[in-house]
Amino acid sequence: MRILFFGTPSFAVPILEALIEGPDDLVGVLSQPDRPRGRGLKPDPTPVALRAREAGLSLFQPDRLHAPETLAQLRELSADLIVTAAFGRILRPALLSLPRYGCLNVHASLLPRHRGAAPIPRAILAGDVWTGITIFRLDEGMDTGPLLLQRLEWIRPDDTAGSLTERLSRLGAEALREACAQLRSGKADFIPQEHEFATYAPLLRKEDGACSLARPADQIDRFVRGMDPWPGATITARGESLRLVRVEPIDLIAHDVPPGTVVVVDPAPVVATLPGRIRLLRVQAPGKREMEAAAWAHGFRLRLGDRIG
Repeated sequence: MRILFFGTPSFAVPILEALIEGPDDLVGVLSQPDRPRGRGLKPDPTPVALRAREAGLSLFQPDRLHAPETLAQLRELSADLIVTAAFGRILRPALLSLPRYGCLNVHASLLPRHRGAAPIPRAILAGDVWTGITIFRLDEGMDTGPLLLQRLEWIRPDDTAGSLTERLSRLGAEALREACAQLRSGKADFIPQEHEFATYAPLLRKEDGACSLARPADQIDRFVRGMDPWPGATITARGESLRLVRVEPIDLIAHDVPPGTVVVVDPAPVVATLPGRIRLLRVQAPGKREMEAAAWAHGFRLRLGDRIG
């Protein structure tokens, strides 16, 4: 098959690699335009764009995805199949109808659960025991198209959004290889989703990282892990922002102190929640690197009875 790939972040790179190594003809790669970043505001390529350039692939980064000139350029590639993975833009009917096999998406959840842009952190936040990969055919809805295949992945107790993303990206690459093999053999069998069971995973914003300690300790642990690496779970300590990198829930017992009260300082700070307690293991203060919470507490001169969060 002649395949056109759409992808942007690091999650999509192993999936691109599967297409590079596969038997099909990868006729082009689309990614988001390079964006200025850093102090010098130099153009920063997306991970997918960077890998496509390294591999010498035809790379397209249009500012206007559905502009007539962009569609004409893509139409000339005569793609049999479009594969998308975390591309970051909605494909309209004019694009969806270009390839004869349609458009397959590699989605990081077991649809119809967690439709949307942030399925991996939302699965951790929800306390899901497992998640997975879904290969499905795109239609005009938000992750509503028929399913081709799914692969399950367990969520580990210490998983962050970052660690789970790495495993799911590799699983997505394996699933896509199988999906392409089914298409080539004519054995692809699509089934409709059970829309009544759909849940949604909207894009995370920077402000979503604000962490309240007035919630159960186990939920705070999931929140910290779900917000890692971005946007990060933050609280305040004496008016300063403090990122919680790793915490450990100790219990879910109701204590007679307000949430955020420091109840243990040494060897690592323990803070009351609602209900329960958490132990701070690793934190990051503004302008500093991650550090052990015990070292931060010593330098911060944290005391019993202090209120943080």
